[in-house]
Amino acid sequence: MLYPKMTESRVVCSLDGIWKFKLLAADEVYDAAQPLTGEAVVEQKDCPRREQSVVLMPVPCSYNDIYEGRSFRDHVGGMVYERTVQLPAALLLGRLLLRFGSVTHRAKVYVNGSFAAEHKGGFLPFEIEIGSFVRAGENRITVLADNVVDESTLPCGRLVRRQFPGLEESLENLPNFDFYNYSGIMRPVVLYTTPETYLRDIVVTGGTDGVFSYEISCGGTAETETEVSVEVLAGGGDDTVLFRGSGCQGSGKIESCRLWNTDDPYLYRLRVTLTGRGREEMRDVYTEEFGFREFRVRDGGLWLNGAPVYLKGFGKHEDAAVHGRGFCEAYNVKDIGLMKWMGANSFRTSHYPYSEEMMRLCDREGILVIDEVPAVGLHTGFTATGLLGGVPHGTWTTLKTAEHHAQVLRELIARDKNHPCVIAFSLANEPASEEEGAKEYFEPLFALARKTDPQHRPLTVVTYGGATPESCKVSELCDFLMINRYNGWYDTEGNLRGASALLADELERFHRKYPDKPIVFGEFGADAVAGLHDVTGDLFSEEYQEQFIRAYCELFDTKAYVCGEHVWNFADFATAENSKRVQGNKKGVFTRDRRPKKAVWYLRERWTGLKD
Repeated sequence: MLYPKMTESRVVCSLDGIWKFKLLAADEVYDAAQPLTGEAVVEQKDCPRREQSVVLMPVPCSYNDIYEGRSFRDHVGGMVYERTVQLPAALLLGRLLLRFGSVTHRAKVYVNGSFAAEHKGGFLPFEIEIGSFVRAGENRITVLADNVVDESTLPCGRLVRRQFPGLEESLENLPNFDFYNYSGIMRPVVLYTTPETYLRDIVVTGGTDGVFSYEISCGGTAETETEVSVEVLAGGGDDTVLFRGSGCQGSGKIESCRLWNTDDPYLYRLRVTLTGRGREEMRDVYTEEFGFREFRVRDGGLWLNGAPVYLKGFGKHEDAAVHGRGFCEAYNVKDIGLMKWMGANSFRTSHYPYSEEMMRLCDREGILVIDEVPAVGLHTGFTATGLLGGVPHGTWTTLKTAEHHAQVLRELIARDKNHPCVIAFSLANEPASEEEGAKEYFEPLFALARKTDPQHRPLTVVTYGGATPESCKVSELCDFLMINRYNGWYDTEGNLRGASALLADELERFHRKYPDKPIVFGEFGADAVAGLHDVTGDLFSEEYQEQFIRAYCELFDTKAYVCGEHVWNFADFATAENSKRVQGNKKGVFTRDRRPKKAVWYLRERWTGLKD
């Protein structure tokens, strides 16, 4: 799937802005053939039934925090988005597509009251050819979204019915993960055009020897004779043509190519022109950026372009005040800027694919990305805040996610296959990999990823403390181990000397069992309430957070097989309400509005002094 952008043959029109919005009651069936009625409410006083009103809603954005009240924020079930758009006749001359960056977690799309498509999975794009549904002039677009997480979705959750004495029965949705279940149309919506004969997809890879290959797929009518030409252009605005070729498959070599890396993220351009000759000649032109680089696991380490690389950075979230998990280019640029200022070179897209725009930004900025599918909560022993509880030992007989897991993995690789910033794929975060059935569940997914990814990137599953070297049944499938550990926080609280001893012992056991597999820390950290200080450094103080991170990092420096450290978390983020959370998870080294805590200065000194 090609990212929508303007070219000499394509027009892109944004549908971002203000849409009409309505939450649906549990027993309400919405008829999309009828326009969403009711005046949009801009300002209301105390209104406990606001969810029954039609209101204004920004897109892209999480809907949850735009209006006040628990019944609005914590709504379980369906919601309706609607807007009209004026289409000029010129846009209807070729193909017209409606594309959503994401709708969380399920979506049904109607155009002028007619069903057009549906999609499951809240963090990946989908598009619909809508030429047969629209007309010149005014058109109505309706989206029915559903935010329920259950035993068939990724992320996973549970639907629970509860009844308190004297009250009506209520429906609660308990996520199996420790971040707030923000929902809605959370990434950009666009209309875009292509000619009737068009470029469907482009695959391009480049190695450190300057050799590149490409594969192009096209669409259109069978009667049209097509011709494909390919050019490789230099980067940085230089239009020098370095290679010319033809056909849908090919390869070439750029002598003395500049390699893409964290210091010099140089991007070449593959310009593809499709010419179709039928009743009339038409052309489709698209330019895809790519880099020459290789990322490999070998000799017990991680290697970028033939040199060892140490990963420094974070697990993070797409999360900020007001718009929740909604797309925001300003926060993307701000976050990457802060990471580079600290000397970080990488992050993991915990715990779902981030926006395409973030991947494109990381290509340009030289940030290494471990790309994670939204497979979090694959553990029936987790509660809504991600802490142990629930019903253990039944995960792989209870969950019905295998088919959907394969679907989102295919969609993620299809979307991100060409990005030089993407160095590895994570197939899940903290699943019940210690339970019987885990290996049988994940083996087909590893095989699918290895078959599907044209760059054959390394693969991993991020495991938690309950999956020990002796009990984890998935580690053997991974190219490198990525582990989350919280000794000194969720156990041995306050005892960092004891926590380090426990961690050192476990690391040695992992290394003895998998001596050729490097270990990357996917998460380690402690909650700190900004402004809470303590001379001794008790729990929740900024001092303890810094001491915790420092103790772990000092241990990493004694283990040559530890090849990366991702602090949890980059910034504070929202979670479900729980007595163990202080208005969300406070493990960020930055506050939710990106103000630094004490640990930032230690990490900046450490990382700017560590070679990549």
